[in-house]
Amino acid sequence: MKLVPLDDRVVVQRLEAEETTEGGIVLPDTAKEKPQQAKVVAVGPGRMLDDGSRAGLDVKKGDTVLIGKYQGTEITIDGEEYVFLKAEDLLAVLS
Repeated sequence: MKLVPLDDRVVVQRLEAEETTEGGIVLPDTAKEKPQQAKVVAVGPGRMLDDGSRAGLDVKKGDTVLIGKYQGTEITIDGEEYVFLKAEDLLAVLS
């Protein structure tokens, strides 16, 4: 299935959470926090401006970004978990 977000929306997949602490303690699933790093899976065409043109987005497919722990709408499609959010909700692009 191909995801095509609308306007200035971005679809991301959270990267895996750390399973051990720096001290080597293995964390159970209930103690893991939601990861804030995510990989961009799809990007919309941009917000429609008053003159009819589209405002471009600062991210592209394949970028690694930082997102808030509880931002966006989580959706499961074909067994894969995705987070849909607006481009303005992205915190940073990691290089």
